[in-house]
Amino acid sequence: MSSKAVILAGLRTPVAPRGGAFKSLQADELAAPVIKALLAQCGLSGDAVDHVIFGNALYGGGNPARLAALRAGLPRTVPALTLDTQCCSGLDAILFGVRLIESGAASCVIAGGMESFSRSPLRAHRPLSPDLAPVPYTRPAFAPAPFEDPDLAEAAGRLARDRMYLRADQASYAVHSHAKARAAEAAGLFSRELVRVGPESEPLARDSFTRLLSGAVALRSPVLAGAGETALLSAATAVEADAAAALVIASDEFARDLVRKEPALTGQVMEVTAGLSLGGNPDQPALVPTLAIKELMKREGTSPSRYQRLELMEAYAPQAMATLEDLAWDPATVNLEGGALARGHPIGASGAILAVRLFHGLKDDLKKDLKKEAGEARGIAAIAAAGGLASVLALKPGC
Repeated sequence: MSSKAVILAGLRTPVAPRGGAFKSLQADELAAPVIKALLAQCGLSGDAVDHVIFGNALYGGGNPARLAALRAGLPRTVPALTLDTQCCSGLDAILFGVRLIESGAASCVIAGGMESFSRSPLRAHRPLSPDLAPVPYTRPAFAPAPFEDPDLAEAAGRLARDRMYLRADQASYAVHSHAKARAAEAAGLFSRELVRVGPESEPLARDSFTRLLSGAVALRSPVLAGAGETALLSAATAVEADAAAALVIASDEFARDLVRKEPALTGQVMEVTAGLSLGGNPDQPALVPTLAIKELMKREGTSPSRYQRLELMEAYAPQAMATLEDLAWDPATVNLEGGALARGHPIGASGAILAVRLFHGLKDDLKKDLKKEAGEARGIAAIAAAGGLASVLALKPGC
């Protein structure tokens, strides 16, 4: 029996740069408070959850989703799954949860992403013989020969060169991202989605990387790839970071029953209208989100003008700039409260953070009755990943 999947709640930790406020916390220690807060917000007991699914990219083993579920106090009988599609992991975990709901295999799922750059394990290839030393590595292969498997910064630098995205263009994009995030923080727009995590005496209450960034400072930031006027700037690259984020995904029938019991959830539910993962050229993963968004709009029978919000991953400014250029998307609807350039990039959590941001942003749009009549607000979250992957999720107001 098929069901519609809806989102009941979405929360996240603040995002902290690697070695910052969360430097002593494992990924599951970041995710557990989010799970607990989601249950409390929805008035759910742990035994109402059928499955826990989290994306994670850096741990390379174990099952941190299970650790997080047990740490959050969920019953031991609740299964948990960790998946890894690198940057797409958090959003893919959500899409996996959506499919469980739509197939009738589950009625309530907690899904999202977690990452700790700070506590991720050191990695090495096992030697071929006992007399050889292990060979350390920082990143695995994302595509086999004969496919190209470029360093992602190098690929972004090449994209900037090919599209003639000048350093000044990149700096301007980054400055604007920080400015939007600062304005949203000043307006208190993040408070409803953040779970404070850290020492009880001083838990982190904001995305600590967001700052007042000037164009001059951004232009002086180090060059990470490329050369000349189109070189990729450090300021145009999302910093390595720690965070966790998750949604409560349920069937529409489960949601209606819960809303009757918890009237505070009335008007808070978002329907998943579409979602997909797509592969493209591993040589230039930054271009795959364009293909995925186009395919999603084809399935929905829509165009960019139908969406009030696009939460687009800003791993690199050229990557985001290329997506907007190729789709002819209105920049005024993109990352309205800033993006990853202003927050940071906790790889396995980044896609889930986009989904949480979209969930709350659409609720704000409904309250303001912007552009569309109530019930017609729509939005998309989109992210690319190494190896030539992209994942997208579309939401609109539900029951």
